[in-house]
Amino acid sequence: MLPAPEPLRTATVDAHTHLDACGCVDAADVRAAMDRAAAVGVRQVVTVGDDLASARWAVEATGWHPDLVAAVGLHPTRADQLDTATERAFTELAGHERVVAIGETGLDHYWDAAPHEQQERAFAWHIELAKRVGKPLMIHDRDAHEGVLRVLDAHGAPDTVIFHCFSGDAEMARWCIDAGWVLSFAGPVSFRNARELAEAARLVPDDQLMAETDAPFLTPHPHRGRRNEPFALPWTIRALAALREQDPEGTAAAVAATARRVYGLPAPV
Repeated sequence: MLPAPEPLRTATVDAHTHLDACGCVDAADVRAAMDRAAAVGVRQVVTVGDDLASARWAVEATGWHPDLVAAVGLHPTRADQLDTATERAFTELAGHERVVAIGETGLDHYWDAAPHEQQERAFAWHIELAKRVGKPLMIHDRDAHEGVLRVLDAHGAPDTVIFHCFSGDAEMARWCIDAGWVLSFAGPVSFRNARELAEAARLVPDDQLMAETDAPFLTPHPHRGRRNEPFALPWTIRALAALREQDPEGTAAAVAATARRVYGLPAPV
């Protein structure tokens, strides 16, 4: 396991993680992971289900800790799994009171695990679902910026759009900022060779900025390549603060305020 980072004094939010993929199976595992996160200032966590089994687990897990909420959707690499029965199941899950976003959905042209046409159909279905239930749309965009923007334009974006693990350059960031969308940054913003991403991170207004781990993936510097977990978020927040020439506690407060507004979360007790 990673060593714990220096704790933040300001309670903040991990806007996107996958506790099941982090090895959490039951309530005891979830409580332990949440305790490790809270010990360094990460008080609230959004766990994301990216297929039907994972989404069902995520919704169940929200009952195991008061500071855990869920997002549900079908990852674009699994778009070929979206049939009528799966649509019904996700629609039911989407209405759960502890589900705060629809996704992650979008396009992935890196892995090409599902045909692009199927990905676009599934993405459009998630867009409409987000509108029906009145919840934010959480987007996965990997090597597919143009396609994601095209589908959003064609179908009309929901009121709130989140680019999870934002991976675009400054031009893409400006487009999203002007549209009023939220950009969430993960561990890669701390990588020394991520110059275009760093430039993008400097542009985002505080009220459109979030931070996430996407654990167990994308572990930030200085532990790149190791297994990630929500308690690693302070490294990403400190990297963002350095890029933006902000105090880390101020950045922690800003990303928490955005996440709480976007997801409808109360301040932690």
